[in-house]
Amino acid sequence: MEIFTAEYAKQQDEQCSLRHLRDQFVIPTKGDLKRTTLAVKESKLDGDDDLSTYLCGNSLGVQPKLTRKYFEQYLNTWATKGVYGHFTPIEDSNLAQWLNVDEDLIPDMAKVIGAKNSEVAVMQSLTANLHVMMSSFYTPTKDRFKIILESKAFPSDHFAVESQLRLHGQDPVNAMVLIEPPSEDSPYLPIEHILSIIDQHAPETALLLLPGIQFYSGQYFDMKRITAHAHSKGIIVGWDLAHAAGNVPMDLHGWDVDFACWCTYKYLNCGPGSIGGCFVHEKHGQVTEKTGANGEPEFEYRNRLAGWWGSSKDSRFVMNNKFHPMPGALGYQISNTSTADTTAVRASLDVYKQTTMSQLREKSLKLTKYLEDLLDLLAKENNGEFANDFKIITPRNPEERGAQLSVLLSPGLLDSIMHTLEEEGVVLDERKPDVIRVAPAPLYNNHSDVYKFTTVFRQALRTAKTSKGNNGHA
Repeated sequence: MEIFTAEYAKQQDEQCSLRHLRDQFVIPTKGDLKRTTLAVKESKLDGDDDLSTYLCGNSLGVQPKLTRKYFEQYLNTWATKGVYGHFTPIEDSNLAQWLNVDEDLIPDMAKVIGAKNSEVAVMQSLTANLHVMMSSFYTPTKDRFKIILESKAFPSDHFAVESQLRLHGQDPVNAMVLIEPPSEDSPYLPIEHILSIIDQHAPETALLLLPGIQFYSGQYFDMKRITAHAHSKGIIVGWDLAHAAGNVPMDLHGWDVDFACWCTYKYLNCGPGSIGGCFVHEKHGQVTEKTGANGEPEFEYRNRLAGWWGSSKDSRFVMNNKFHPMPGALGYQISNTSTADTTAVRASLDVYKQTTMSQLREKSLKLTKYLEDLLDLLAKENNGEFANDFKIITPRNPEERGAQLSVLLSPGLLDSIMHTLEEEGVVLDERKPDVIRVAPAPLYNNHSDVYKFTTVFRQALRTAKTSKGNNGHA
């Protein structure tokens, strides 16, 4: 059967063992997207014809249906129990007592990122967590003071690194090493190139901080190999997993990663600006207790920014100002956890519990390959009508990408193409001046979504080229 048909896409969807997961999400309709009020229309078309084609899970995931149910439980607990909600178990609620909401999430979150339970904390936001982690793991000396990151790092990561350097009295001009792509024509960073930069600066480097998946190109780095290589040079390794968490299987513990941080509003579908997560390898979370000269307990542990939520539960409410660090990643917590935020995380993880990261990866590989194949066919249509109008800049090797293909457009096409996509209910994001990022998330996207995008993209290309020609710029 011809793959560039609705029938083929439908057939693939019917054969998908994870197709039922799509029904657990609220996908906006085309009408929803265009309305400027929250009022819901009285009737909807049957089937999926009225749904938007939502391919923007790499920016903000759609809402699990459980989220509304769980938020009602949270609000009802607050309304009926007040402060007692911290300690009172509620028999008809899916949520833990507020005192334990963060720890309730850990076993399921650990499975998503490949960690031991003791190595995971759900806390703060991504950039705040990067600062918290670097305050412990970036310990510059006279000889080792540099931080290596990639030159196209997400601005927040760049800002965090630069400010950490300045806080430690370092000049970013000398202490911040940026890994530039070897070719000006591609954002791709070959692993051998990354390793060569590490080798070049290793004697002076204290920390390596890279993204698991690069936000712009969608490249998935070989975290295991890079971590091992940097460790062999005596370098601490941290990872920003904003685009990797919930997207690709990982084994942070087995790869011996020192620390990692991630957000939960992309592939983890927990809502805009939702709470983040941290991984701290168990070797950095050890706490040794001994009795001091005055008979009081003393603790040996890795230095960190301390807060009351990182202190043992037995000591939190004693108010004697003695920090008793919890073992593991929990000891790096600072403030009490937002119960509202963790309510959304609980809803999302209860969907993830119905599958595995390996099953999601298998489906993701099929969806992304289908997207790649359709774009390649589109480029060849009508004797190459669109051959010079776009190209895929995400690695072609499936092992080097997650659930995203970044497409570089010819100059001057982006605004018109985005307008057509939005008018037709196709949701994805842009990175100016000329890139669109298409992300079929395997939890709720399917082959039909990919097919619909490609057909609308064809229409958008023709419209953009016509408009460009009429403006005298062809």
